[in-house]
Amino acid sequence: MHRELESASDFALIVSIGRFSQDALAEAYRRHAGAVFGLAKRLLTDHARAEEIVQEVFVRLWNEPDRFDPERGTLRSFLLANAHGRAVDVIRSDASRRRREEREASQTAAAGYDVAREVWDLALASHVREAMHVLHEGERAAIELAYFGGLTYREVADRLDEAEGTVKSRIRSGLKKLRNELISNGVSMGSGA
Repeated sequence: MHRELESASDFALIVSIGRFSQDALAEAYRRHAGAVFGLAKRLLTDHARAEEIVQEVFVRLWNEPDRFDPERGTLRSFLLANAHGRAVDVIRSDASRRRREEREASQTAAAGYDVAREVWDLALASHVREAMHVLHEGERAAIELAYFGGLTYREVADRLDEAEGTVKSRIRSGLKKLRNELISNGVSMGSGA
């Protein structure tokens, strides 16, 4: 059977592939895979991706052998056209992905957090931690729960078992002391502080 396939025409191979002959597919692969790989490699400049194209082209031939029309050209030209089309799809997909990633990176950078601001925030956080020593325990506890713990005034009051008005007053007076301490240590609070 193998000798018969070696001398069979490409059209006869296609007929046999249509009848699920794996030997016929193997013969078509033996004859044409090198050319398909060469074209894909030249277009993609990537060995592994070129191999994937070869595999896709021959799997497609196996699944849809009737797509080959001998009146329109040779089997080799048919396979090369499929490889070319698939490689172009990969190139376009890569270019589209690259443009999308560049656009997303640009948007992230434009809307993102700049390094200077991040450094300032870290430095300010360090100064705030150092300045917390000027607060008495009630003020420090209320501020830590409200600002560092993310609790509401009501939640802080419940946690400390204090009246909400007392908690608000301690937070207000504590923030005022913190501000004064930071300013006296040379930390500029800006116009919004």
